[in-house]
Amino acid sequence: WDAKYGSPERTAAVEPAEFLKKNLSLLPKGVALDIAAGEGRNAVFLAESGFTVDAGDISPVGLAKAESLAAARGVTVHTIVANLEEFDFGKSHYDVIVNFSYLDRQLAPKIERALRPGGVLIFETFTVDQMDLPGGPKNPDYLIGHEELRQLFRGLDVLHDSKTRTDTRAVASLIARKT
Repeated sequence: WDAKYGSPERTAAVEPAEFLKKNLSLLPKGVALDIAAGEGRNAVFLAESGFTVDAGDISPVGLAKAESLAAARGVTVHTIVANLEEFDFGKSHYDVIVNFSYLDRQLAPKIERALRPGGVLIFETFTVDQMDLPGGPKNPDYLIGHEELRQLFRGLDVLHDSKTRTDTRAVASLIARKT
């Protein structure tokens, strides 16, 4: 991942994920975690929107770019260099958890446990339909089945569940609240 983020240019957009922007009003203010934050576009957006933000990623190079973007925008993001499989998300610590374009099914119980009651998860990742499209991941380990995302987070109340397919992207999107 350091190699991916190693060039001086950003590898991803600076603007946050559209699904996050569109659903910001559903998020309770407080402490947020951006899982697999990369260069920090979503973490910085949340900080600009008034959240205290932890940005977790395995790449210190990507997180350095996240810190630079945050500084340029006049906000602070607490970066955490960690292998997310081993990272302790805590219990009832976050009001919001966001996860975009990253899939590790083993993290689902940790994510649920880390949300405070009333906390909201926004999750968007590639579906198995991405196999038929140009670009994006092709490894089935990193592609979600059509109803699998809802099943992974069955302990949460689903507020939104959708699948979107374009000529280049097939994603599943979920918003769910911990009761």
